[in-house]
Amino acid sequence: MLRRTLANVLCLTACAVTVTAAPASAALTSPLTSTITLPSGFQPEGIAIGGKPYAYFGSRVDGDIYRADLRTGEGAVFSEGPGTASLGLKIDDGRLFVAGGAGGDARVIDLGTGRVIRSYQLQPVGSTTFINDVIVTDEAAWFTDSRNLVLFKVPFGRHGKLPGAATAVPLTGDIALLTGNNANGISRTPDGRGLIIVQSNTGFLFRVSYSGVTSRIDVGDTLLTNGDGLWLRGRNLYVVQNRLNQIAEIRLNRSGTTGTPVSVTTDPSFDVPTTIAEYRERFYLPNARFTTPPTPETTYDAVSVPIP
Repeated sequence: MLRRTLANVLCLTACAVTVTAAPASAALTSPLTSTITLPSGFQPEGIAIGGKPYAYFGSRVDGDIYRADLRTGEGAVFSEGPGTASLGLKIDDGRLFVAGGAGGDARVIDLGTGRVIRSYQLQPVGSTTFINDVIVTDEAAWFTDSRNLVLFKVPFGRHGKLPGAATAVPLTGDIALLTGNNANGISRTPDGRGLIIVQSNTGFLFRVSYSGVTSRIDVGDTLLTNGDGLWLRGRNLYVVQNRLNQIAEIRLNRSGTTGTPVSVTTDPSFDVPTTIAEYRERFYLPNARFTTPPTPETTYDAVSVPIP
């Protein structure tokens, strides 16, 4: 049974990897499935949903992109991967932006055909890197690297034209590089004038200027440890805390410099959920099952809960 706890429960606890597009809507009356069965051995992490009732999932194994119908739960591989992981995903203007994990790359896929439109090698092959998540703004797509203090910007040209290369934007200011996953999930600020990242290993949220200057967001004593995917809905930021099997809700001011904990959502169906997307007043999350040894036979799914 879904459970929500209020902020005063959160504030004294240390809470344990895509803002995003505006909430999608559709003139559908049929019910949506609450569980989507993914292929055995798929190892999902990223999810993206656009204006139509289809969810896209990325595989950590080989980078395949799986598309599932939210009405029936049925799906198939939509775009074959390059042999390296597909992690954070975001949809914009008929395109799917994909973070490439330890491959150090990113790619952009045509949602109509599944064809790769453009690939970017953000970090040298074989280097210490983990391109973890992505957010799309009006001007660019931004990718996090959980192993380095840098964001990668793919600036858009006229009519959203993709550039030939990405730009590295070093992270300065309050954030410090530590062991483990650093910058993970990424979002916009409510006023659109900056970005927000969560540092998984510390549980800190940071506001990031478009020039890369970070400042820690004041959320009191609350820590978002194991923070992964982020979803901004108005001024409410939802943080998936993967190994804690919960979603923390933070009410931000418009500039994203301060926030107040509002709720925590848990559900028995959560099995290390990583990222998050919205469709018709529900959140959808892939269960990455990090605590379950992966095999070709390991089962995986994605689940949905009402938006708190």
